Amino acid sequence: MGVVGIVFMSIGGSYSFTESVGSLSKVVVKHLCAILRGLLVVPLFTSCTADPASESASLIGAWRSTIQFETGAFAEITDLEFMYVFNAGGTLTESSNYDSAPPVPPAYGVWRTVGPNEFEAKYEFFSTVTSDLESFTKGAGWVPSGHGVFTERIKLSADGQTFTSTIRYEAFGLQNESLEGGGNATAKAVRIRF
Repeated sequence: MGVVGIVFMSIGGSYSFTESVGSLSKVVVKHLCAILRGLLVVPLFTSCTADPASESASLIGAWRSTIQFETGAFAEITDLEFMYVFNAGGTLTESSNYDSAPPVPPAYGVWRTVGPNEFEAKYEFFSTVTSDLESFTKGAGWVPSGHGVFTERIKLSADGQTFTSTIRYEAFGLQNESLEGGGNATAKAVRIRF
């Protein structure tokens, strides 16, 4: 039996030190066992004590924001709102109160930490347009027209309950060509809580 086997059997308490331990003395093996036991216990205690400040400073969770575009196709909208869910794995889902005009699915994307209480998010959605009148009356409805990309820079408040952000919107056609209508916005968000 090798040293590794002796150490692990000693941790479990089933190895007898009367057996041969090779060139290592019994004292060295006992000290190794004590060190390994300590290393196994430390993570148990440290993982059970979460820092409340770091939890409150996290972007993870559900948010509701008001958005005001200063330029671009959305600039005339004065009551635009986004709802977000920032997931622990670095993904996000966003939906707006205008997702039905024209009908589009929610946006999906990613987010990351870029500094203390600062984050960057990038999320995309598919855009649609009405089909021609004849096709529309036959049930074709809304058809794909491209996609939009939002890039957002977020500054989280010290208490982790609100954030402010700047947003850049870019519009793309079916062939990924850049379209007019992109713009810049500012946002204010509040965490959704019970």
